[in-house]
Amino acid sequence: MALQWMILTYVVAIEAAIAILLTLPSPKPLKNRLTSLISLILQPALFIVPFAGFQLLDIYWKNEHRLSCTSDVCTAAERDRYEKTTYKAQRNVILCISACLLYWSIFRICKFQKDIQSMEEVEKRIKSK
Repeated sequence: MALQWMILTYVVAIEAAIAILLTLPSPKPLKNRLTSLISLILQPALFIVPFAGFQLLDIYWKNEHRLSCTSDVCTAAERDRYEKTTYKAQRNVILCISACLLYWSIFRICKFQKDIQSMEEVEKRIKSK
């Protein structure tokens, strides 16, 4: 059960490292190659969006069908368990949302870099005429 959350955690960590790598100042040839490499990786990495969406739906379903412990009949251990599952669910929601947002931001950064590169090529052609 925890395997999907470990995978999602590693994916978020890798996405964060890629986002940092893309935004660090670097020489143009290196940045262009890095952008093109990451753009090639982005298409197969799109699986993370439906995966995170499915995990969000799973969290929602489990939250709707969870036994609530609000009465006086519940013991302290049951209350602690209920609160622990609530905190885990909140953590996992943040993880899913951050995975999607990081993917989107990496996609946009790569798109902006490609747009800048194409504008620089157009500028070079205009100046050379």
